[in-house]
Amino acid sequence: MNTNSIKRQTYLTPLLFLCCLLIGATQSKAQQAPTEKDMSAYLMVFHNDDTHSLHMALSHDGYTFTALNDGTPIIAGDTIAAQKGIRDPHIYRGPDGAFYLAMTDLHIYAQQAGYRHTEWEREDYGWGNNRGLVLMKSQDLIHWKRANLRLDNQAPFFQDIGCAWAPETTFDEEAGKLMIYFTMRHRTDAAKLYYAYVNDDFDRLESTPQILFEYPDEKITALDADITKVGDKYRMFYVSHDGVAGIKQAVSDRANGGYAFDPRWYDPEPQACEAPNVWKRIGEEKWVLMYDCYGQSVHNFGFSETTDFVNFRNLGQFNQGVMKTTNFTSPKHGAVIHLTKAEADKLIEKWGL
Repeated sequence: MNTNSIKRQTYLTPLLFLCCLLIGATQSKAQQAPTEKDMSAYLMVFHNDDTHSLHMALSHDGYTFTALNDGTPIIAGDTIAAQKGIRDPHIYRGPDGAFYLAMTDLHIYAQQAGYRHTEWEREDYGWGNNRGLVLMKSQDLIHWKRANLRLDNQAPFFQDIGCAWAPETTFDEEAGKLMIYFTMRHRTDAAKLYYAYVNDDFDRLESTPQILFEYPDEKITALDADITKVGDKYRMFYVSHDGVAGIKQAVSDRANGGYAFDPRWYDPEPQACEAPNVWKRIGEEKWVLMYDCYGQSVHNFGFSETTDFVNFRNLGQFNQGVMKTTNFTSPKHGAVIHLTKAEADKLIEKWGL
């Protein structure tokens, strides 16, 4: 019997076990999202009608935002979208710590820009018709992998869709899956809100899109949903075209449906607005409801603040109250998430502030 071999095996077994524990701990740490106490900045994503591209802005206090890259695009729409332009960008940090970016594949001025010969992609499908989304995933907000997702080929029922707009991402805790939800209509019918589960790589659907919410009057469009979990409730703000377009709220106990209709309007704007997005002030029990005021001659973002999702305080629009921009105007359809100082510093190092 070789006693040296036995000794080596005896010593190696606990050593290998310790190595496995260390590797597992490292992977677990890498796959966990930082918590609110780790956060120190706000990242806003938005598009611009002039560029149809992805823009980013940073804020360290949640009140004053400065666009990265001197206000020019971070990702050019004509490099990632079939229609050579993107709209409605939404960013989400998953429970795995990764960043998920979802956008509408649509250029509403593609004919003027020389990207197509017709005003819209298809005749008889209405304003802004499109069929696809752009999905992107990143670990660091710098390096992204992309998937172009066509919704019209997901099932025979979707072959005649007239639009696929305003995709957003959340995590369905009950299903244990990433969920994307978006606005969709058939031809020129009233739009409804749909959801589907998406794989971890964020490049294909794992389920057929299903109805998330539809307006009680089926002839009225509901669009631009934004879901935020607060406590044990899912609060969905969305746009209703019931008169002048504005923001309404529906609440559910689950992410993928059961949203109770509330007829109240939640924005204070006299003119049309859309694209609601809710974000929390770091270290405070305050949430900001942001929306795109598009029914005025100069587009702008408006803001309201709440502590209970019942009473909202009007903060005004950018540069008309406490909310400020330093180097950009007329943002469109935005979303805001929290960043750590290290994450914000990396973006500044890459793009400048």
